[in-house]
Amino acid sequence: MLDQALLALASAAGVAVAQAAGTDAWRGFREQVAGLFGRGPAPDAAQAVAVERLDRTAVELERADAREAERVREQVAASWQTRFQDLLEDLDDAGRQQVAVELRDLVALADRASGGVSAGDEGIAIGGDAHIRAENQAAAAVKMGDVIFGNPPPPEREQRRS
Repeated sequence: MLDQALLALASAAGVAVAQAAGTDAWRGFREQVAGLFGRGPAPDAAQAVAVERLDRTAVELERADAREAERVREQVAASWQTRFQDLLEDLDDAGRQQVAVELRDLVALADRASGGVSAGDEGIAIGGDAHIRAENQAAAAVKMGDVIFGNPPPPEREQRRS
């Protein structure tokens, strides 16, 4: 069983595949991913299967129309997350740590290739437009820090009170 950090890394790597497809970095990214799967008794065959899957992934993302694009990206990311989890589970501790380092590098490469959208802990990164709408005097946000409702006093009034 994988710990939470490795599960999160497998998830991020799955998203990275969806991000990197179609970018200038895809060819190198694809080769690095295939190299990860080229471990074990038949490395050439495993790499060939990974390359074939990656190529199908790229075509699937390319062919998705605007209405389906997000759903297809999510499916691709989930599918590759599962593959990365399976890969990590099949390794011993030393191999798992080595692959984890390589997966982090792949995630960073995909981030750079797609414009570098990222988020910190408990954050959500959005690589496109985000439309958040509130109605009837309500507030709407994905995550909000300190929020004051109403009209704050003008700055000069604040200074006079001090």
